[in-house]
Amino acid sequence: MRKLTLISVATLISTIPTLSAAETTAGANDEARALIQQYASSLKGELVSAINAGGPTNAVAVCKEKVPAIDNSLSESSEWEISRTSLKTRNPDNAPDDWEKQVLEDFEARKAAGNPVSGMSYAEVVETDGKETYRYMMAIPTEPVCLTCHGSDLDPELVEVIDAEYPEDQARGYSAGDIRGAFTLSKPL
Repeated sequence: MRKLTLISVATLISTIPTLSAAETTAGANDEARALIQQYASSLKGELVSAINAGGPTNAVAVCKEKVPAIDNSLSESSEWEISRTSLKTRNPDNAPDDWEKQVLEDFEARKAAGNPVSGMSYAEVVETDGKETYRYMMAIPTEPVCLTCHGSDLDPELVEVIDAEYPEDQARGYSAGDIRGAFTLSKPL
């Protein structure tokens, strides 16, 4: 009887289909998009409040202090590592890794081919040190309000504040509709 039970269990286990990477990550894009929506909403709320309270120079402190807290809070409350990156960073801590740089360059090529920036995304399961990670990026389109701090014609007082806080700043010279950067998320599988 015992032998029959072991054979039955082994037979049962062998009939359970294994899930492909696509099947195990089927809901991951939705999760990532929902987190990005939360992130963008929190970020926009903080920036609007800061600008309303003291102008664009106030927004620089929000980016320096509150945005990392938003990153950490969302990362801690989910299974995801969440941040932003760009080919032209303001904060060198947000520089893209090789995978992110390749995706950002692909986004630029897709934009040049006429694809809309809004909603542009890419996802992939990558293996690093023998571990699979689900990675997702969504482009951040440059909106007119972004040009206050990221455009070509910045207020000199704002430039002074940005230069003091971010001496390696490269995140200027954008136009509306450009790819400002991307939200980047990863999750171990």
